[in-house]
Amino acid sequence: MCASTKGLWVGRLDGKVALITGGESGIGLATARLFAAEGATVHLLGLDPAALAAAAAELGPGATGTVADVRDPAAVRAAIGAVAAGGLDVVFANAGVFGVVASIADYPADTFADVLAVQVLGAFHTIKHALPVLRDGGSVIINSSVVGLTADPGIAAYATAKHAQVGLMRVAAKECAARRIRVNTIHPGPTDTAFQRAIEAEATGAGAAEAARIFDGMIPLGRHADPAEIARTVLFLASDDAAFITGATIAVDGGMSV
Repeated sequence: MCASTKGLWVGRLDGKVALITGGESGIGLATARLFAAEGATVHLLGLDPAALAAAAAELGPGATGTVADVRDPAAVRAAIGAVAAGGLDVVFANAGVFGVVASIADYPADTFADVLAVQVLGAFHTIKHALPVLRDGGSVIINSSVVGLTADPGIAAYATAKHAQVGLMRVAAKECAARRIRVNTIHPGPTDTAFQRAIEAEATGAGAAEAARIFDGMIPLGRHADPAEIARTVLFLASDDAAFITGATIAVDGGMSV
């Protein structure tokens, strides 16, 4: 938080309205909590009705949780129209799925297509239908990944999707600049979430503790991120502190992409 000129403490997003996809868990929920603590009204889109309801109740007055599949443009349009017709200031396109670990020769085509549908089409639908109600000077953040800057064997769908999100971001940053809307991607490394633990189990075939240890060994800082650490980077990009940052790929990966 920061002090106002009258000596009162105000949030960095005081009075702003934010939309977060995949907001009922993990990095999305951690970001929603931080946004709400910093004064924003937060609207969540996701797939788990009970988790969305619990998150909205926790976030306080004005918060909503709406079931919407980001692969479905009509559902995204309807959800945004229902919760944000009065305007948005921040969009965090966070919804994602991983797929499987397999060589390109063996990768299931339907799984590949679904990963791109969620990650790439999902971000596209979210931005496309948010732009008409996004106020000038707003901020759009796409949650990519360290593998949106690098790549590894066996993750063709996930790495392709995360790289594609960077291309979408760069086009949007240029198209939205005249309205002073900033568009950026963040690129988290391994983060202590259920989503990441499932990836590590799939990638290593090891138990949770051993898989985490293996991944810690890949990170120069030697540990997983806490979801709140990633959320603080999203907050920075959402806030006026980042008013001159657009078209940027922000690595929050403990040095993995160096």
